[in-house]
Amino acid sequence: MLLPATAPILIAGPTASGKSALALRLAELFDGVVINADAMQVYRELRILSARPSTEDEARAPHWLYGHVAASVAYSVGRYVLDVEDALARAGAEGLRPIIVGGTGLYFKALLEGLSPVPPIDPAVRRHWRAEAQRIGAQALHAQLSLRDPAMAARLASNDTQRLTRAMEVLTSTGHSLAHWQQQPGTPLLLGTQTLRLVLRPERQTLLERCDRRLDQMVAAGALAEVAALVDAGHDAKLPAMGALGVAPLAAYLRHDISLESAVDRAKLDTRQYVKRQLTWLKRNMSSWNDVQTIVSEQNDRLLKQFVECCDAND
Repeated sequence: MLLPATAPILIAGPTASGKSALALRLAELFDGVVINADAMQVYRELRILSARPSTEDEARAPHWLYGHVAASVAYSVGRYVLDVEDALARAGAEGLRPIIVGGTGLYFKALLEGLSPVPPIDPAVRRHWRAEAQRIGAQALHAQLSLRDPAMAARLASNDTQRLTRAMEVLTSTGHSLAHWQQQPGTPLLLGTQTLRLVLRPERQTLLERCDRRLDQMVAAGALAEVAALVDAGHDAKLPAMGALGVAPLAAYLRHDISLESAVDRAKLDTRQYVKRQLTWLKRNMSSWNDVQTIVSEQNDRLLKQFVECCDAND
């Protein structure tokens, strides 16, 4: 099927795979706007540790949904879909080709498959279970869920406070298990057949070495000051921004709990484990996407433009 010249381009891949650079090149070649699909790059306070595009890159092409959320906010997938919906409408009005890029597989899944239609949660129920989670802890919460909703409890780790709390909220407020709602089809924002889907899959060892180098560069560029600002702000440790790669070990160094070398080594290990999970996700969920690694490595804009135009014509 021939795709229109304004069809959204989706770019997925593991961290440090070159997604942002590819998105910028495509934005320049196809009069596009780069739209973020990375759960950590939405946070204003995480420019360095989330590897957000530089101000120089942002000056070369429009970049949207980067750094637009405060670290004090628990940004959700649902809000992300709404933000992308607004961004797509704006791109259409301005005649820009949307180029959605990131490493958060759940964001792409939500855009292409829709979200489960879970009804709104009663605010009183939400407050109750969040207070209970703080009072009794994750293990006890998991035990309660196991009694009331064993199927959902079996899916969740006994230390995953956030998801356990969500499961109890949904069960209490709606009378149905979250597993029930997750089986209901959602409404996609984008149809896969009307998008060009690209994925980068670098060789694993090369990718891991690139991650290690980038972590060192982040520390040299001021990552410690970034983490210090988050710690000084007193943010709840359960907030998504506080779970960004590198935050916990570098915060431990700032508390004088471990050495800087140990903190950096831990951050590198955490990143390597995250990359492995990303690669598994790509293999399971994006095997049909167009692989562009060879074109990207050649840094040849003419070949890249021909490749995209060919995919547009045959996708």
